[in-house]
Amino acid sequence: MKAFIKSIIPTCVLNFIRKVLNRLRHKKTSANYDTWIKNSASRIKECSKLDYEPVISILVPLYNTDKALLCEMIESCINQTYKNIELCLADASDDEHGYVYEVAKRYADKDSRIKLEKLKENLGISGNTNQCRKMASGEYIALLDHDDLLIEHAIYSMAKAINEYNPDVIYSDEDHIRNGKRITPFFKPDFNRDLLYSQMYICHLLCFKAKLFDKVGGLDDRFSGSQDYDLMLKLTEQTDNIYHIHDILYSWREVATSTSVNPDSKPYAHDAGKGALDAHLKRRYGDIAHAEDSDYLFVFDARFDTLKHNPLVSIIIPTKDHTDLLEKCVQSILQKSTYKNYEIIILDNNSEQQESFKAFKRLTAQDSRVRVIDAFFEFNWSKLNNFGISNSNGEVYIFLNNDTEIITPDWIERLAENALREDIGVVGGLLLFEDNTIQHAGVVVGMGGWADHVYAGMSKIHAADKFVSPMVNRNVLAVTGACMAIAKKTIDKIGLFDESFIVCGSDVEICLRAYESGLNVLYNSRVKLYHYESKSRDASKIPQIDFVRSEETYREYLAKGDPFYNKNLDLNSKIPSIKA
Repeated sequence: MKAFIKSIIPTCVLNFIRKVLNRLRHKKTSANYDTWIKNSASRIKECSKLDYEPVISILVPLYNTDKALLCEMIESCINQTYKNIELCLADASDDEHGYVYEVAKRYADKDSRIKLEKLKENLGISGNTNQCRKMASGEYIALLDHDDLLIEHAIYSMAKAINEYNPDVIYSDEDHIRNGKRITPFFKPDFNRDLLYSQMYICHLLCFKAKLFDKVGGLDDRFSGSQDYDLMLKLTEQTDNIYHIHDILYSWREVATSTSVNPDSKPYAHDAGKGALDAHLKRRYGDIAHAEDSDYLFVFDARFDTLKHNPLVSIIIPTKDHTDLLEKCVQSILQKSTYKNYEIIILDNNSEQQESFKAFKRLTAQDSRVRVIDAFFEFNWSKLNNFGISNSNGEVYIFLNNDTEIITPDWIERLAENALREDIGVVGGLLLFEDNTIQHAGVVVGMGGWADHVYAGMSKIHAADKFVSPMVNRNVLAVTGACMAIAKKTIDKIGLFDESFIVCGSDVEICLRAYESGLNVLYNSRVKLYHYESKSRDASKIPQIDFVRSEETYREYLAKGDPFYNKNLDLNSKIPSIKA
């Protein structure tokens, strides 16, 4: 149907329709977010008594702050529903902005929880924040920019999380504020290491134990502009006890000089962020890791040089007839791949057409790295891939559908280098439909009642609309088996594909098994392929056992939620949308 519609409607008309639908969706989202805000306020109207009420110190470096914004910021702190706070203000404003100290002092004279110091010189945002730290007595520290706002229950939510989970680091969701209106909510995943290696997604509100801040040396002015990113990376070197609050507690004010509205306003901050990430990667992984730029400002590319020994990569492709698709797939590998030490293992699962056997001969004659192996048994996707493993010699296995086509030449390098990391179990890529819209950008367990592809049908553009941009790498619970890389060492650790699944579900199951064994699953957006989506097999003929096994395997995540997707987002929509 999609192809038919495309054939009778010009591309320009389709693009116009998409734009109109996007605008309508944005209007609906705005209304939904207003409703979400009201519901959120009603949920936290009464704050229960906490057994433990730690002092939480809010650090705010002041510098030439707008008077009205300064007052709003201070009042958002002192009007918190949680009262056991202290607000530590270090003012480095110049003489022309002497009112900043005067305004802050008027508040401090009325509220003993406010600590204020006038700095003799401007030490920069890192140095000024470190001066705030010297004033702080709290066991926990929260960071706040001088023109932003805390939601009324922000610090209570932090204190409640401290009581329930005793985390070392806590962060929340956030939104923007423009002309007094809260907009652009960002609902984040739980702690996501590879997303952090792509961008400082944690941002606001960030709270942590004061002793950890001291242990890592506070903020480092060498990374000015991305000092909070450097801090967060260093905190992850000290602890894994990081808790995410699924609630928007912080409003990031949009002003002309803020990266929240104009990323180009602080281009030096991008370089600082890349430097901070590079330093972290080398501390954590050694010289095999480094940071590169990506195609986008404030998005980084973590690379891992795990391929120095030139390992053999085995590309396993099950097929039955449909050799037009198979040949397109194999030719794209042979012609585009920049990594050369691979073998292609085509598993012939009961092909019947004479053209198929001719195609097999053409492919094997064309390149000695191509092999065709008879897999003459009833179709079982898991069994086929396990059979492929048993006939492979590689250190990394790439499981590939025969209806895919390579787009990015370095796809093997990016899949294999990450699959060989000690902390990664499975790697997948960005798969596109023929019209260049997204087919796969990570699997959310629970989406659609089972597990489905978030972002499916969206344009492949870099935009964070309520959730993470699809063009940014991140950890997920699962990736599709249409393009999936797993190292041999991982298979040796967690086992083969589960053959009790016949058609679908075992790709998600092996990802869950990897995750539960302590290995992350990585969606790498820079690995791009076309996926002509099951043209070679009728995907509607899914046996009942696959549903039974999926329910058994996904049960925990269906009940508790996918940790890499936010609970405020609707699982009935592949496009990130606010839950009604």
